Amino acid sequence: MTLWFVFALMTAAAIFAVLWPLGRARSTAGGTEAAVYKDQLAEVGRDAEIGLIGPNEATAARVEISRRLLAADEAERAVPAKNRPIFRRAVALVALIGLPLIAVAFYGRLGSPDMPDVPLASRSQTPTVAQPLDNLVAQVQAHLEQNPTDGRGWNVLAPVLVKLGRFDEAVAAYRNAIAHAGDSPGRRADLGEAIAAAANGVITADAKAEFERAVAQDANEVKARYFLGLAAEQDGRNQDAAAIWGGMLAKAPADAPWRTTVQAALARVGGPALPALSSETMAAAQGMEAGDRNAMVLGMVDRLATRLKQDGSDVEGWLRLVRAYIVLGDRDKAKGALIEARQAVGTDAGKLQQLNDGLKSFGFDG
Repeated sequence: MTLWFVFALMTAAAIFAVLWPLGRARSTAGGTEAAVYKDQLAEVGRDAEIGLIGPNEATAARVEISRRLLAADEAERAVPAKNRPIFRRAVALVALIGLPLIAVAFYGRLGSPDMPDVPLASRSQTPTVAQPLDNLVAQVQAHLEQNPTDGRGWNVLAPVLVKLGRFDEAVAAYRNAIAHAGDSPGRRADLGEAIAAAANGVITADAKAEFERAVAQDANEVKARYFLGLAAEQDGRNQDAAAIWGGMLAKAPADAPWRTTVQAALARVGGPALPALSSETMAAAQGMEAGDRNAMVLGMVDRLATRLKQDGSDVEGWLRLVRAYIVLGDRDKAKGALIEARQAVGTDAGKLQQLNDGLKSFGFDG
């Protein structure tokens, strides 16, 4: 209440300071000017009596001052009634009282006088990008508390919780989505990923079980197969990991968006890679466009294939060629190279065994 009273006084003082000079302006201009001329006439008479000015100069001065006095008096009488002091002061009084009342009336109707004050601490907080998303999550969770069997709602909520890093809640949401929206390879793979994320990236027994359930439903479920390979790598079974990831690449389309990720994982466990490049070739490739680099790699693979057709006794060369075709996503050429390799070394049992063992290490059995 004290603050309102202070604001009212400040408003009144500001309006008064502006309107008061306007209320006095015309009276000062007219009345003071006529009084000055009357004083000047009296002063001319006194100067003439004591001989400071001569009769002629005194007469001329009286005539000029009288003329100005008449003009000032006529100007004052010619002022319209609305500009005279009484009317102006009335307008000033109405403005002084009316304007604050109008402002208060409008604010009471359009403003929020009853809104509580916002604490300074909360005003100084900088909103984060995640806050709106957190608010949406809270709304969805409130809806699901009232409708716990809404499978679609759980299915929408779960990946958002993963994005926010709330993995334990995401695990529960995925389980509810499976329970109320139906089981599927994709939901099982997502559940396994959330369980692994909650364990800081470790493929636990629970996570692995979910991935295995996903693969049991769909043998080509990409996410589940990738994480099963990761589980094998974490267990120290690099050959099993290479077999899983190599098999994925062998069946993958050339434009699969996850191909680069699997290739990197495969190289990490010593799996198939493209034939090694010399330092000179690598230096030249760095300045090439992507299309030119691909053409260079394909040319290198073609030269290796040509050399092996001339001399098929190089088992490691055949393995590199088959692996290169797998990494490039050309399964037909990989199968063709495998047939040629077995034909080339078929009379040598030792080399044939070496070839078969190498193919098994990255999951390609022809």
